[in-house]
Amino acid sequence: MSMKSVFDVILLVALPASGKSEIRNFMANIKPADLQKEFHIGKSLQLDDFPYVNFMGKIDVELAKRGLKRFYGKPNGGTFVDGKVYGILTELLNEDYHDLMNRVTVDTDRPAEYLFQRIDNASMIAGMEPQLILLPKETRSSLVEALNTEAVKIIAEKEGQYPESFKNRTIVIECARGGKSGSKMPLTGTSGYQYYLKNLTPDLLDHAAILYIWVTPEESRRKNAERFDPNAPDSSLFHCTPAEVMLKDYGCDDMQYLLEHSEQKDTVTVCAHGKTWHIPAGVIDNRDDMTSFLRKNKTEWNKNCVEKISGELRKAVAVMWRNYSKD
Repeated sequence: MSMKSVFDVILLVALPASGKSEIRNFMANIKPADLQKEFHIGKSLQLDDFPYVNFMGKIDVELAKRGLKRFYGKPNGGTFVDGKVYGILTELLNEDYHDLMNRVTVDTDRPAEYLFQRIDNASMIAGMEPQLILLPKETRSSLVEALNTEAVKIIAEKEGQYPESFKNRTIVIECARGGKSGSKMPLTGTSGYQYYLKNLTPDLLDHAAILYIWVTPEESRRKNAERFDPNAPDSSLFHCTPAEVMLKDYGCDDMQYLLEHSEQKDTVTVCAHGKTWHIPAGVIDNRDDMTSFLRKNKTEWNKNCVEKISGELRKAVAVMWRNYSKD
């Protein structure tokens, strides 16, 4: 890795509404040469599991319309039916990473059917029963028709950013993971980043660094409610995570624990696939909100606020780079 000038992969993680999408938006508005020189971040390619959370929610809505049980989320803004759904989301990110690296394209007139197959396959890998394949043919076909437009957007968003070359490119993979409010550390089972990280593929872990945005659960809940725009409920910048989910799935997180108990300073130790990784990690302390202004149009960004977040990002990536650029 010593010859590299940029991170290959950054795992951008934090509780909901902590500033992940805002940081991504900020990086997208920095000149590529400056981003590389100052932050060791190449022109970014973006992966995120939110589109799949949203898509599975729409599957549930369509099932409920037909008088059928929901497969993934409990009704009325409830939590996932099973914590292994987080495993499904991680596997879908693994596949997106593979597709991006290999520029895999899909040619189908039934894009929702393609996503159904992916979700069922990911379900089996996560230890859950595949649900969509078991639907009656007519029901499945009607769901495909209802969700094709949404599926087209998800596929096009991924494939639309395939680069000619990965030189001086950084793949930014965004997600939120956590546990029930009041949980004791370490988190176990399907909760937290301990579950997420050990389910990433070896190739991804080989190239990853972690950028963690630290806020309190209380601040996460406040900002989650504050950011909601009813005119853009499917937007990563303006969506709102349901209150019950915020308490039961994101009432705490384990990244600080993982950092404090790692075998090497400023890394997270991941034991998986018969190997051990020490993933370089940096932290942006956003408990005193520095990022909400980034949801505004760039023309409205306050210069002092830009300088402050630039400085904090620079410090965090410097810590990451020290370990990442070692032989």
